[in-house]
Amino acid sequence: MSLVSFVDTAARRFNAELSSMLDKHVVVRTSDGQSFEGVLLGYETSRYSVVLKDARTPGGEVYPRLIIYGQVIAEIRLTEPPLDMEELARRLEEVFPKMVKYVPEARVITIMDRIRVTERGVEGTGPLADRVRSIFERFVEEWKAKHKA
Repeated sequence: MSLVSFVDTAARRFNAELSSMLDKHVVVRTSDGQSFEGVLLGYETSRYSVVLKDARTPGGEVYPRLIIYGQVIAEIRLTEPPLDMEELARRLEEVFPKMVKYVPEARVITIMDRIRVTERGVEGTGPLADRVRSIFERFVEEWKAKHKA
């Protein structure tokens, strides 16, 4: 394996992890010690600046939208556990044997090379996608109930 492909793989994994945090509650701590908690709406990859929705400070201030520039970010913490995509893939495999592929680095499941499943939902149309969507929604409900306790 060449150094270039190793770096590319590491960068892809980093971006996949950051992408998996989209639409989730996070805490962003800046290099000067400030903390902001909110929903990660987006980020830009060249400087890793982020946009938070309903950002809160420890002092109780709330901002509907807050952009934090990448050069001041010390850490980004996910405050909720990520969806167990591997377990979802196993559940889908029970219904669609030998038709499910899971790519852990990308956190993507494909069924019959037509239906794509990410933490955000199911991409595709038709009866097959509707069946996958039903399984996905039930899995998410069970996962949320399990992790609320």
